[in-house]
Amino acid sequence: MIKKLQRKFILITALSLLIVLTAVAAGINIINSYQLSKSEAEIIEMLRGGGGRFPDLFHEDKPEDMQELKPPEDMQIEFDRDKYMNEHRQEFGKNKNINEETRYQTRYFVVYYGSDGNVLQADTGHIAAVDEAEATELANEVIASGETEGRNGNYRYLRAEAGTGEMVIFLDIRQDNTTKNRFLLISIAISAASWLIVMVMVTLLSRRVVKPVSAAYEKQRQFITDASHEIKTPLAIISANTEVIEMTSESSEWTESTKNQIRRLDGLVKDLMRLARMDGAEAKTTMTKFDLSEVTMKAAAEFEAPARTHNESFTLDVDEGLEIVGNAEQAGQLVGIFTDNAVKYCDEGGNITVSLKPHHKGVKLSVINDCKDPPSGDLSRLFDRFYRADEARQRNGSGGYGIGLSIAKATADAHKAKIAASAENGKICFSVTFKS
Repeated sequence: MIKKLQRKFILITALSLLIVLTAVAAGINIINSYQLSKSEAEIIEMLRGGGGRFPDLFHEDKPEDMQELKPPEDMQIEFDRDKYMNEHRQEFGKNKNINEETRYQTRYFVVYYGSDGNVLQADTGHIAAVDEAEATELANEVIASGETEGRNGNYRYLRAEAGTGEMVIFLDIRQDNTTKNRFLLISIAISAASWLIVMVMVTLLSRRVVKPVSAAYEKQRQFITDASHEIKTPLAIISANTEVIEMTSESSEWTESTKNQIRRLDGLVKDLMRLARMDGAEAKTTMTKFDLSEVTMKAAAEFEAPARTHNESFTLDVDEGLEIVGNAEQAGQLVGIFTDNAVKYCDEGGNITVSLKPHHKGVKLSVINDCKDPPSGDLSRLFDRFYRADEARQRNGSGGYGIGLSIAKATADAHKAKIAASAENGKICFSVTFKS
């Protein structure tokens, strides 16, 4: 159980850390992508506002040989620098990626169209990767698509009016794409490395984390073992005294009641010792291949008579020849626990069915009984130690001590089987699925 707790601790830590690192890496990459896309949009908007050229927003009195050339007059494109500056100065001031050097760092090309739709000019003077023919072909594709903006491979484009005609501006974004991809790979690598480093540390330190729990659990197990041994002696004395009383005087309801309680306590002691042995580190279940059908038939048949006395119908629906690898004695005890539980809690005059059938690549044992008022909530809690769903039955003759199903779960865990409880349509079902 401690090793299982340790594995759960490591697994929960691993999943939690993975979710956090994934969320952080995704958030950083989304922000980075957004910022790059925003800068691209601002630069291409500047080119649109400048009529396909970078407007001189930062210097009004640059020497003529350093000023950007204006579009030809026959394209009838006008650019009001002061108006554009007033509209966008604050916006550009906040973007540190746009500055005096942006025009010299940006790769772009522009294709101009006249009012008749013919190409007037393909300006490729600001890029080396595209010639005029390729620029014209790309622009014609944009015109044919009818889209005003978008992306085409390594280029982001914008279709805008230009005087009496129009223009298509292409901004080279391959550097941004490279930056995005590199940033993504770096963030994944850092996150993976961080996850591995932390998981190695968690794995190494997990023993220390569960050590107090392990110590407390071992003390509890030892206490149960010691207490069970100590209880045996007074039980034997009480049982012997009761027999002497019955020998010296006739049996009465008081001696019968005492004997019933002795039997119940003796059963509880045996269950506690069995559970303690299964929990112990020394408990190594001997696994061999055996006929589960035969074990189930034999174990369940012992409860047919008690079921009849409660006016309950008892059905065995067991396929023959179903074999598993496990411990035959423990499997028989598990069948007995399920069937005994069904007999105790079945409705008066109800039906009990013990079923053993092939299930996918394994074998499924199911014990079903009528139960008009099944326990509510999470039925998996029925397998918790000393848990009782029906408090009214805690002290009457039909109730146990809430430990039988815990033993059944421990047995299922030892066999790496899946145990479950479900309730629907007035019936409650306890099942275990073994691997063949």
